[in-house]
Amino acid sequence: MVRSSEYADMLMLRFGEFILKGKNRSRFEKTVLRHVKEMVKPFPKVSLSKEFGRIYVHLNGEPAGELIAVLRNVFGIASISPVKVSQSEFEDILSVSRTFLQIAAPPAGTTFKVNARRVWKEFPYGSIEMNKLISTPLLQGYPGLLVDVKSPQMELRIEIREGQTFIFCENIACVGGFPLGTNGKAMLLLSGGIDSPVAGWSSMRRGLEVECVHFYSFPYTSELARQKVVDLTRVLSRYAGVIKLHLVPFTEVQTSFTGIGQDNLIVTLMRRAMLKIASRLAEQEGALALVTGESLGQVASQTLSSMNVIGRATPLPLLRPLVMMDKSEIVDISKTIGTYELSILPYEDCCTLFVPKSPTTNPNLRIVDKIEATLPGYSSLLDAAVAGTETVTITPYGDEKPRDRVPAEAGLQEEWF
Repeated sequence: MVRSSEYADMLMLRFGEFILKGKNRSRFEKTVLRHVKEMVKPFPKVSLSKEFGRIYVHLNGEPAGELIAVLRNVFGIASISPVKVSQSEFEDILSVSRTFLQIAAPPAGTTFKVNARRVWKEFPYGSIEMNKLISTPLLQGYPGLLVDVKSPQMELRIEIREGQTFIFCENIACVGGFPLGTNGKAMLLLSGGIDSPVAGWSSMRRGLEVECVHFYSFPYTSELARQKVVDLTRVLSRYAGVIKLHLVPFTEVQTSFTGIGQDNLIVTLMRRAMLKIASRLAEQEGALALVTGESLGQVASQTLSSMNVIGRATPLPLLRPLVMMDKSEIVDISKTIGTYELSILPYEDCCTLFVPKSPTTNPNLRIVDKIEATLPGYSSLLDAAVAGTETVTITPYGDEKPRDRVPAEAGLQEEWF
């Protein structure tokens, strides 16, 4: 069956679960509208209008299929329907409905139903009467269609309004969730692996604005590693419109943990340092939480004991959207959101140069605190990493725009242990 988007005049966007939020609903709807405006900028002919519970995207000749691919990623939108518009006159409604059916060309044996709704009460025919008046000639013209009023394969929906009538049959599922940023801002610790981009997407779907933090260690990694992280952020920006990426120089901090006779704690110490740095960046950016891609028991640093000791390094809430998910579930989501193929690119991970063969799964908080307290110049190293952080703004369509500068040859660390 041909998709109705191929001849649509308009897209009807329906809001998601936040419609139950009472007094906050108006604020949430305005946020979605701003997000939609941002996402349709590459389509200059598009115009938007809004009513209670819906946004209408008037195509004006722009490609419906491309717009649907973009807008179905907008958080807070539950579904999209490509709509054909007719005048609110019976003959025109019937004519457009016939054209709609001709182009859709449902195969013989398709079950079918007309579902008319008279929003404009001055229209001379009621909803039930319109169902019969439209369906009868359509069925006569397409004898292969079978009537099924309970669960049809094709439901031709007709909304009769003053001035114009909307005719549509598709209901395309979208990401739903809460509008981006309506639940605050968080810093995502983004690696080049599979898990952290999924954690970022999951957080955005729950209404968090996300800024990404990535730790690199020049000269141990290449420019390809940097580009991988930029590309992952760009994929996430398809759902957000714009995302900041903070690139943190981490070499000096990492190397400070070697040669202290505590090799089994290096992973714990590095992760705590990352949280300390990310917390300072969060304070600068006005973020209220940190997000990681940890999944309970997946690696040595993600045992409950390790997560407890590592998490004590930050005073901020530490959000772990994937903590109870299986790896297969995470992989499935990464494929759906478009990050998987990037995440599995085999670029080097400098952290493997520092990780011992047997990292501890049960670190002692007292010992870890003592090491950090006696490590020469440790606080200054963290300060230098924050001060040397480069921030770039990533969009779905253009090159990143640097806010600060670091040496161009600097490579990036890929993995968040």
